[in-house]
Amino acid sequence: MNRKIILTGLLSVSSILGYSQQTLSVNQVTGDHAVFSAKGEEKPMKYEDISGSPYIDKNFHQAKVADNYEKISVRYNSYKDEVEFQKDNSPLVLPKESQFSRIEISSPQQTLVLLETGDDLSGYFFELAGGKNALYKKVKTKFIDAAPAANSYATGRPALFKLQQPVYYIKTEKGWIKKPKSQKDITEAFSDKKDALNTFFKSNKIKFDKEEDLIKLVNFLNQN
Repeated sequence: MNRKIILTGLLSVSSILGYSQQTLSVNQVTGDHAVFSAKGEEKPMKYEDISGSPYIDKNFHQAKVADNYEKISVRYNSYKDEVEFQKDNSPLVLPKESQFSRIEISSPQQTLVLLETGDDLSGYFFELAGGKNALYKKVKTKFIDAAPAANSYATGRPALFKLQQPVYYIKTEKGWIKKPKSQKDITEAFSDKKDALNTFFKSNKIKFDKEEDLIKLVNFLNQN
């Protein structure tokens, strides 16, 4: 019988078939709880009091979070860079541990990967293309504090969550190409493929801020 470890209760993972009991160090997700004390506000605000959203998709979707664990419902908080999972209608946070470093969401099909990139973007990235060379996208949401009106004739600005432009990283066998902006960034990293790349770039007008073009580029790198 194929039995899997189940994420249970608020804090624990039950062990089955010889696995030692483990404990998840999880935190209660905010949502209905006070999360910010913004300028001009007398009391802390909740997520729902702030314009915009810290979620790309606030709905939970079924996902495989690790081998030998049951599928659970998850969503990605792009403000806090956390994967939240739902158990018994309670939202919890998945620990940033190696065993939970690859989150495969069933529908819509997408994969979140926990990466150490050696900079301030380390954390969860969406995997757009895999292989010996892989393409990843970082999605971040910024909290912008409220701004009170400068005078009685002006209008204040409410607090809001603002989705930032995505950032793309290419992982190669030699390291990272971070935020590629030009053909030179690629040809310098793949000097042994320079001629093939020059031909590829002449035939394809690659825009480095366009996701489909970057996927095409990485797929080409994996074929050559």
